[in-house]
Amino acid sequence: MKKVATRFAPSPTGALHIGGVRTALFNWLYSKNQKGNFYLRIEDTDKERSKEKYKNQIIKSLKWIGVNYDGEEYIQSKKIEDHIKVANELLKNGHAYKCYCSNEEIEEQKKRARQKKIPYIYDRKWRDKKETDAPKDIKPVIRFKSKIDGTSVLKDLVQGNVEIDNNTIEDFIILRNDGTPTYNLSASVDDHQMNMTHIIRGDDHKINTFKQIQIYQAMKWELPSFAHIPLIHTIEGKKLSKRDKTSTLDDYSKIGIMPDALRNYLLRLGWSYKDKEIFTLDESIKYFNLEGIGKSPSKLDMSRILSMNEHYIKNIDEKDLFDQFTEYCKLYKNEINSDKKDMIKKSLIFLKNKAKTLEDIFNNAQYIMVDEVNFEQNDIKLIDNKAKKVISDFNNQFGSVDKLSKETLEPIVNKLIKSNDTNFKGVGQPLRIALTGSKFGPGIYDIIISLGKEEVTKRLTNKKLC
Repeated sequence: MKKVATRFAPSPTGALHIGGVRTALFNWLYSKNQKGNFYLRIEDTDKERSKEKYKNQIIKSLKWIGVNYDGEEYIQSKKIEDHIKVANELLKNGHAYKCYCSNEEIEEQKKRARQKKIPYIYDRKWRDKKETDAPKDIKPVIRFKSKIDGTSVLKDLVQGNVEIDNNTIEDFIILRNDGTPTYNLSASVDDHQMNMTHIIRGDDHKINTFKQIQIYQAMKWELPSFAHIPLIHTIEGKKLSKRDKTSTLDDYSKIGIMPDALRNYLLRLGWSYKDKEIFTLDESIKYFNLEGIGKSPSKLDMSRILSMNEHYIKNIDEKDLFDQFTEYCKLYKNEINSDKKDMIKKSLIFLKNKAKTLEDIFNNAQYIMVDEVNFEQNDIKLIDNKAKKVISDFNNQFGSVDKLSKETLEPIVNKLIKSNDTNFKGVGQPLRIALTGSKFGPGIYDIIISLGKEEVTKRLTNKKLC
């Protein structure tokens, strides 16, 4: 029995789409579950649109989410000669032919199809003509001689048996008139040469699969198994597009979604195992199978992603959370000053409260990161004479506290509530504004303990509060 081999084959013509990431994840998990290999193939034959920056982004994105491919990436453009050789072999063996239709003729056929409101299928004009009838001034394309009669059945590992009338598959082009191969030829040759055993991809590729199977059969190659995954839709039920603002991994990492959380979400997007929701990496590999993939499109739900991310923030090891947070700040915000790192590290236990993203933690930690408090204009207006007295009274009593803890601070707050004839908010809110610049934020005891005695005193005597 052959060792399982899967691949992910993106084109570097744009940033990696979230649907592509899930396809890569499913391929990777299946191969690892089966003790096989997973490969990355960069399909860069579209020279005009393929860019090195997109190739690098694809590699970086897969690494970020924890999908590691075996060996070096396979570059399709380096194998063009092999693709052309197979096209010529198909031509020689009678499975392909030269088509001399002009662009005008093809456009006229397409126009007639549009008028009749039917899908365009090339009329096979040159399928059985002799080479001697060929015009001298037209460079031919090479078309594959598709089956005309009967039906073909695809034994899909996700969709079940899919049957198609052979006459609906046109004699598709395998070599353009400039001598370059087309997608269906290149993908077939590459998959064969890479010894792929399983092709797992989006179900928008089903018609390509029928074409590629015919190439495999014509070349007498051993067929791989095929599995077509339903596409991802928006929450409104529309097909997810690259123009959607949550379509690439960068869109998620920028707002502080963590890779483990997003990987867990994508795993569960269209796949299930019993009632289990949270999977470690090892569990993902152990339990993943193709039988668990659903047949209907999945809806990308941002609220579920945030909920999953919140779960990971709450349950992740705090050292790991701190490392990911500092890296996030370095990439997307301001790098944390070294003298603030310990303060933030010991405060993570409450900074992560109610945080759904690393950006939420960043916002919660702003009062620690800044050297000078930036006051929200609407909040500073709340510092009236009564509030100023609360701040002053607290500061006077705060000086006698040796060790900062809730137990040492609570008596002072309770005394102020009584002496100023107010409630907890009447004390806590002015202090929070004085110390952080905003009436919103962590609990007042947490803020005081995290800042330390010297910094608290400095902020309570800020001239802007006078």
